[in-house]
Amino acid sequence: MEKVIVITGASSGIGAALAEQLASDGAAVVLAARREDALQTVADRCGGKTLPVVTDVTRRDEVTRLVQRALDRFDRIDVWVNNAGQGLSRMPTELTDDDIDDMMRANVKSAIYGMQAVLPHFIARGSGQIINISSMLGRIPSALARSAYSASKHYLNALTAMFREEVQQQHPGIQFSLVSPGVVYTDFGLNARYGGVDSRKIPGGQIPEEVAAVIAGVIESRRPDVYTRPGARQQVIDYYTTIGVDGA
Repeated sequence: MEKVIVITGASSGIGAALAEQLASDGAAVVLAARREDALQTVADRCGGKTLPVVTDVTRRDEVTRLVQRALDRFDRIDVWVNNAGQGLSRMPTELTDDDIDDMMRANVKSAIYGMQAVLPHFIARGSGQIINISSMLGRIPSALARSAYSASKHYLNALTAMFREEVQQQHPGIQFSLVSPGVVYTDFGLNARYGGVDSRKIPGGQIPEEVAAVIAGVIESRRPDVYTRPGARQQVIDYYTTIGVDGA
């Protein structure tokens, strides 16, 4: 049976690449983003089993509507991918209340809304998977200008683990997976609040299609925590070893 997969932030970058890959593999995809024209362009490339839904995922009511639109069209949802997010370029000593609120709204609340909105459907079915797209900056706070973004992704990582622990106590068929890319060659840097470095100019990154392939693999394997680049896990271990985190 083909899977029905909802992808937020699907109008460009990782979300668009994932939508096209999953559609080519035979999945039905529900695509959510704010930009109608760009969203429709991706939907056209994905083909017939596609439902584009213009959605602002920072609004709970619109996320609830997204769930209903997906169920009205396909009768079920198998996988929900919280991919929408935004960067912000400001040093930690310069952060304002609005900066923190914006990052929490874009990168944390949007994911909470998705998880809480689709969870009753998954519980009723006894199965389902939520995939939250995080970042290496959610593991290693290494980019000062991405301070608030990095903090929001640390928050998302913790929430993903805690949703998993709570829900699986009674519903072991529901998985919460976390995927952590590094630099991805998209418009993410250019679209950051206050501007930013073009991500395509940073060495050692990945193209969106490579990250999409990893996410597609997570849908098949249902693994709980995955990095998209070889060696990333060791990089995290090395970071905390270097700064002297131990049991003391």
